[in-house]
Amino acid sequence: MYDHRRLGRELGLFGSDPLIGSGLPYWLPDGATVRHTLEEYVRDAERRAGYQHVYSPVLGKRELYELSGHWSHYNEDMFPPMDLGGEQVVLRPSLCPHHAVIYRSRARSYRELPLRMAELGGMYRAELSGVLGGLSRVRAIQLNDAHIFCTLDQAADEAQAALGMIRRAYEALGIRPSRYRLSLPGPGGKYVAAPEMWERSTTLLTEVLDRSGLPYEEGEGEAAFYGPKIDVQVADSAGRESTLSTVQIDFHQPERFDLHYIGPDGARHRPVMVHRSVIGSVERAVAHLIEEHGGAFPAWLAPTQLVILPISDSEVPAAEAVAEHCARLGLRARLAGPERGSLGARIREDRRVPYQAVIGAKEAADGHVALRLRDGRRLDPRPADAALRRIGALVDAHRTELWECGEVGIW
Repeated sequence: MYDHRRLGRELGLFGSDPLIGSGLPYWLPDGATVRHTLEEYVRDAERRAGYQHVYSPVLGKRELYELSGHWSHYNEDMFPPMDLGGEQVVLRPSLCPHHAVIYRSRARSYRELPLRMAELGGMYRAELSGVLGGLSRVRAIQLNDAHIFCTLDQAADEAQAALGMIRRAYEALGIRPSRYRLSLPGPGGKYVAAPEMWERSTTLLTEVLDRSGLPYEEGEGEAAFYGPKIDVQVADSAGRESTLSTVQIDFHQPERFDLHYIGPDGARHRPVMVHRSVIGSVERAVAHLIEEHGGAFPAWLAPTQLVILPISDSEVPAAEAVAEHCARLGLRARLAGPERGSLGARIREDRRVPYQAVIGAKEAADGHVALRLRDGRRLDPRPADAALRRIGALVDAHRTELWECGEVGIW
């Protein structure tokens, strides 16, 4: 069992300080590398899937959230308004109202739909201090969010495609869902009162899950205030569940913001809004990855992908040349010289690094490296350029395996 809070400190990934405040962690260089790499993976996947990226401010007028329904249904989780020049502004609890405003910033045609709008943006939740912990529950959140504006006929296909993106991302990250949940409304006044809207959304999401062939459970009282959602649940090492990714179909906000597109008949029609998050909050995703892998991230995500180990001072120049070659290839490499102890001690110290390149006298003379893989396997010495390019290809492909089957022995 791994605790991401302990490992995060041990590995120098993130920290916190009472002077900054509870639920407001800072990222150290290695943690920032993991976060940046994860964000770029998501942005690239979204670009390939036809998403357009936007930026929107983390503040909005109180009226914006009154219009979206957040103020009446969600204000207990929002920070108090700030008075500025006779107006009240609020730290946003969600990105969807901003994206609705961006959509309606000009007239839209049916030819533009589906319009897929994505953002990795900040949002804020006034979480109680008793529930805060590490990266898994924070007050300042970097959210991987997207909203697809589409016709009713397109909504199910878009939601299913979003589920496909989530499944591919989990494969690359080496994580597994614990279950899929169809989150439905429960009793009480926290949900928008629109029975027909809820029925349509639930029918569409049920169709998406059935078409995808995914087993799922229904969860009463787990819906968003404006509609049902598919929640992709993950479990930590203690078996505690949390929601990492979501797909939602929303008829409420298009109506609240009076969103339209011009159809082929020349008339105005209401779009459907599909909410979709591949990895949810970056903070929670990294917390889960730390615990899932014990800090030994997949090679493409690891803060250091290769450590270079010259056996003696005589091989340091050759090791430095390998480090420079790594930099040219875009690999994150670090040299751990003999001043840091014996070869065995250095291997143990960097046991979480995916690849270790050992350079002895023969390797230095031949321009070779002897690769040791994180799982203890080793490869015969080979030209440094060929070895580094093979590692680069595996990293670029976001593979979780460290090497192809075959040609490896035991160290």
